[in-house]
Amino acid sequence: MNARLVDWWIADPSLLGLPFHFWTALLLVVGTFVGSFLNVCIHRMPIGESVVRPPSHCPHCNYHIPALLNIPVVTWLWLRGKCANCRAPISPRYLAVEVLTGGLFVASWLKFGHDAPGVALAFCVLLASFVVATFIDFAHFIIPDEITIGGTVAGFVASILVPGLHGANLATESMKSSGLGIAVGFGVVYGIVRLGKLAFGREKVALEPGARVVFHESGIDLPDRHVPFEDVFYRESDTIRMKGRRVELSDRCFAEAEVALSPSKLTVGGVEFVPEDEPYLAAVADGLVLPREAMGFGDVKFMAAIGAFLGWKATLFTLGSASMVGAVVGVTLILIGRREWSSRLPFGPYLTLGATIWIFGGSVWWHRFFGF
Repeated sequence: MNARLVDWWIADPSLLGLPFHFWTALLLVVGTFVGSFLNVCIHRMPIGESVVRPPSHCPHCNYHIPALLNIPVVTWLWLRGKCANCRAPISPRYLAVEVLTGGLFVASWLKFGHDAPGVALAFCVLLASFVVATFIDFAHFIIPDEITIGGTVAGFVASILVPGLHGANLATESMKSSGLGIAVGFGVVYGIVRLGKLAFGREKVALEPGARVVFHESGIDLPDRHVPFEDVFYRESDTIRMKGRRVELSDRCFAEAEVALSPSKLTVGGVEFVPEDEPYLAAVADGLVLPREAMGFGDVKFMAAIGAFLGWKATLFTLGSASMVGAVVGVTLILIGRREWSSRLPFGPYLTLGATIWIFGGSVWWHRFFGF
């Protein structure tokens, strides 16, 4: 398909001789199939597995799911949320993601499809990434680089192919808007992270007596969550500290030992080690102290991706609206006696909500209140 034909389609899909709502129905179906793939991403990305191989299978009995039993929405309802082979329950999340993705695709098409089909399709890509980021961040408190860095690249490329994403007529104008969005999205949130570091500094984490803490190459496994190192180590001086009742290395153990871990040095009971040379570190402890940030570095990269698709104004709107919603949720949890929940909420889902509001109307509010 040459560039002229692409421009023809993007300008007016009705020239293909098909009614507008044919594409609405098609995007609904496509969206559910994309949602099925997103479920694979949500399950496999956080644990480092390929999203392509092995093919879809039951996580309980490893039954290979044939194509006829892998139809989005229909199969889950037909099998009543159970595996066809072992009858183990299949999480309702699979159905929710498929329905949500299909609904978002349709909403994007109905909002933008009449005047800017290319913009509608680009937003489908962005909204699909929002679904993955939201569910992964809720479950694992991380947003994978495939979504953040990959989304930044995809947003910049989409801005070249579809200048209308930034209300531009020329690809060069859209590229500038996308680049500025990346810079502002990354820069503003990174600045907040650095200020948060200065203001708050560290987080004391209380653990149940005898709780086990395991250090991996990518982060720390606490009894109730995984803490990626990229969320706590920003400077060489950042240090994780704890007093271990028992500390285990690959070749020795320590009793009642102070542990200090920085990006370049590990100290256990006064003995120094090189972190890269120690494949295993675990401890039994009642608590630890983590270097604390206002938000994780994954959120910084995620805002760059949002800016690449939506521009710099959208990043400020997204951050502001996400902060307001997060504050309301946090205060509500405290008022109902769930203070501990308020400290464990990831910020990524609020960012996706703020950006989604921008896509479906927030930009109008921006222009109304700020006049540009």
